[in-house]
Amino acid sequence: MTLPSKVRLYEVGPRDGLQNEKKIIPVDVKVALINRLSETGLTHIEATSFVSPRFVPQMGDATEVMEKITRRPGVTYPVLVPNEKGMRAAIKANVTEIAIFTAASESFTQKNINCTIAESIERFTPVIKLAQHHHIKVRGYVSCVAGCPYEGDIAPEKVAAVSKTLFEAGCYEISLGDTIGIGTPDSITAMIEATKENVPGTHLALHCHATYGRALENIKAGLEQGITVIDSSVGGLGGCPYAEGSSGNVATEDVLQMLNSLGIETGVSLDKILETARYIKEQL
Repeated sequence: MTLPSKVRLYEVGPRDGLQNEKKIIPVDVKVALINRLSETGLTHIEATSFVSPRFVPQMGDATEVMEKITRRPGVTYPVLVPNEKGMRAAIKANVTEIAIFTAASESFTQKNINCTIAESIERFTPVIKLAQHHHIKVRGYVSCVAGCPYEGDIAPEKVAAVSKTLFEAGCYEISLGDTIGIGTPDSITAMIEATKENVPGTHLALHCHATYGRALENIKAGLEQGITVIDSSVGGLGGCPYAEGSSGNVATEDVLQMLNSLGIETGVSLDKILETARYIKEQL
């Protein structure tokens, strides 16, 4: 199958990568990380999350981070928003893109945000309306697309159905997340094929975890299915606080090296990404 000639990397390090760190990271370190990433050629850098500091203390400085970063022209700085309160704070911070999240697993959704999948999407209705009113783009995350720590394997049709609901609700892009990293090229292919029945492939992204060392081969399977947006985290930082054993987002530098070897254009400097990975690892 033909691989795409160009891929957009969506950097999640500053948010998904740092949210699990136990020791609170200084605002200036987060700002420096984002500013360094802005100089690499990346066009989408997920900066922070407007969640309750009670639940995710590491993201309690979201407003200050957004105030202090240097917003480079041509670079978008999305933020994760869990509810209407978070959305209003994001609007005050002059964001231009937000991300909302649900899962393809009922058990995971209950553990993560204490509601059903349907209820989680219903909660986001006022968030999406506010975003549209303020001309803010909305991205949707679907977790557990290959498997769930509580339910095991997840049917591709379930992923397709949830993705369709988010797309029809107003998300311009759906990121398909293998939260616990148990996907294989075959299961990732089947999941994307099913999802493309409901959502155009041009509106899909792939978010792989390297928990079992399969992230790169799973990403390649996604590329073969026409996926042109890949989520990654500089230095391989992060994972999900509600999925045991999920640590290890795929490293941006590893994805970039693979894409370079395949002759796929990204516009991102590997040298600058490696420098940034070294910087944040020293800080941690």
